[in-house]
Amino acid sequence: MTGLAKFIGRAAAVAVPIALGALTIAWSDTLKQEPAGKERSPQPTPVRVITMQPLDLLPRVLGYGTVEPAREWRAVARVEGEVIETSDLLANGEIAAAGTQLLRIDDTDLRLSLAQADAQLAALDVKDETLAASRAINRSDLDLSRRELQRQEELSTQGIATQAALDQIRRQELAARAKLVESENQLALNAAEREILKAQRAATARSLEFASIVAPYDVRIGSVEAELGQVVSRGQTLLTAEGIDAAEIAAQFSIGRMGPLVRSLGKDATVLELDATVRLPAIGHTVSWDATVDRVGEAIDARTQSASVVVRVDDPLGQAQAGQRPPLRRNMFVEVELSAPARKALVAPGDAVRDGEALIVTADGTLEKRPVTVDFTIGSLAVISGGLEPGDMLVVTDPAVAVPGMAVKAVEDKALKQELARIAKGGETGK
Repeated sequence: MTGLAKFIGRAAAVAVPIALGALTIAWSDTLKQEPAGKERSPQPTPVRVITMQPLDLLPRVLGYGTVEPAREWRAVARVEGEVIETSDLLANGEIAAAGTQLLRIDDTDLRLSLAQADAQLAALDVKDETLAASRAINRSDLDLSRRELQRQEELSTQGIATQAALDQIRRQELAARAKLVESENQLALNAAEREILKAQRAATARSLEFASIVAPYDVRIGSVEAELGQVVSRGQTLLTAEGIDAAEIAAQFSIGRMGPLVRSLGKDATVLELDATVRLPAIGHTVSWDATVDRVGEAIDARTQSASVVVRVDDPLGQAQAGQRPPLRRNMFVEVELSAPARKALVAPGDAVRDGEALIVTADGTLEKRPVTVDFTIGSLAVISGGLEPGDMLVVTDPAVAVPGMAVKAVEDKALKQELARIAKGGETGK
């Protein structure tokens, strides 16, 4: 028992300190406290803004179309014959002034027909002279027959002349009358034949004019279908050409954008009152031409809901400058700008207004979503007609960063503001 007691005592002497140490370590973990840290307030998120101010705005819409000549000419043969003469200008691309004879068709047969008609008319004149003389004789004969008939009738009433003699005189009077009527009828037939011959001669003379193909106005020659020595038939196309006095562009414009622009001119204004400019992008610069609105197309494009507006550029060839301004030519793809008089307006980037709403920075530095009314757009610009006022700070930062209600720090985007002012005045939009 003594040995057992000693063993237990030694074990207790070792186990008790170990257990106390373990308890002390465990208890110390529960009593440990983290060091107190300093409180930090969240920093406002910086967002780019532009302070809304009225800008000088040139209201305009942009459309695109291809250039076509204002007038096109197709020369068609109206007489048959051999091409016996052609102009040196009868070649694709050449410019021919109005009145230039481009080619001539052999007119020998037509001139022979004219000579024949003149001969027939001269023969009729001789016939008329002969018939006129015969008519005079027949009229005199009829006068004598009538006087003789009157005398015989008087003698018959006195019982001196016989009935047989009276009948004989009557037959003579009828024969003289018939000769006079015949000569007068022949003269009338000659007159009718003369009118027919005159009409035929006029038609031949007119056809003679068609033998010479002359430029009706200043033209640029297109395709040439007739050559020297070729025999052409009536109705055959000889050449095509286009006028150089003016060019037209039928550009497509959105109806929704055209309406506000036209309304800005006044209540009873029309598209024809808008100013028009045609532009052609070139290396290092943009070429432009002043134009006029000529007419509006009759139909609306069912797919794009756009209207065709035709603008006209006068004397495009005369305005050409070597190396600076090319002449407007067929099938050039150009931009057409229709504009109204300049005015002051609030302008915002188009991507800052989404679904009729925009974000602004309030006076207390938080974001607020506000409904906005857009009058119309010009490329990347939105012209604001309601919802924003001068002095409002419009957020132009990516919307993924800007959340309504969050605290923000407004940072004015001066470069964007200057770009908006430039585009609003009529600078290129880049779209």
